[in-house]
Amino acid sequence: MSLSVGTEIVLPRELAHHAGQVLRLHAGDKLVLFNGEGGEFRGSLHGAGRELRVSLEDYDARDRQAPLDITLVQALAVADKMDWIVQKAAELGVRRVQPVAAERSVLKLVGDREAKRLAHWRQVAISAAEQCGCNRPLQVDEMQTLAGWLGKDALQGSSSDDASDASPAGRARNVQRWILHPEEGERLSQLKRPAGPVALLVGPEGGWSATELAAAGRAGCQPVAMGPRVLRTETAGVAAVAAMLALWGDF
Repeated sequence: MSLSVGTEIVLPRELAHHAGQVLRLHAGDKLVLFNGEGGEFRGSLHGAGRELRVSLEDYDARDRQAPLDITLVQALAVADKMDWIVQKAAELGVRRVQPVAAERSVLKLVGDREAKRLAHWRQVAISAAEQCGCNRPLQVDEMQTLAGWLGKDALQGSSSDDASDASPAGRARNVQRWILHPEEGERLSQLKRPAGPVALLVGPEGGWSATELAAAGRAGCQPVAMGPRVLRTETAGVAAVAAMLALWGDF
């Protein structure tokens, strides 16, 4: 939605319901709107019931996104764990979540079920952004297999130096790729601040298979440990992001 100072907009039905029924806002109350392009608009509420309008009065260019450019490459998790992961990643300022199907992923998504789940996760991300005030909502990418994200060359035995695939991992050679591994790698606190974007890979409930770990290594993924304990899939990525923000971000 295009927003500009001095204009008046009609709130979409879902936002009008949230403003009027959940937040209990009334005519004349102040509120903040954003459209995902950075910055935020302050305005006043008008109308009543389902027809709520906002007069946009001023613009604040501040960007509330985290200073670290993190993509959470998350293996599919069962039940509502993925909802929780997306929600908390959005609250922490993660830029993107890349859902991947791993060998040991219990959740299997195909066809309409996959499309519906992606649409649901994207709405979870938007709702989380509204709640926490992050004016650039987290992006949830189309689901891939881990093989597709790493690139077929890595799975077939080529090193990342030789690979010329078109996968996200292959295209973004300047992206540091860290794979959480409870038994190998340096502790997160021993690493240097990332010089650029980071892709953080988190395995499913049963962990990465030996084949996947080997493929990730060939694709240039560095193993990273989060202490001597094994964290659940829904805990590991969120804990790692929070630790990164404490070490190098805005915490």
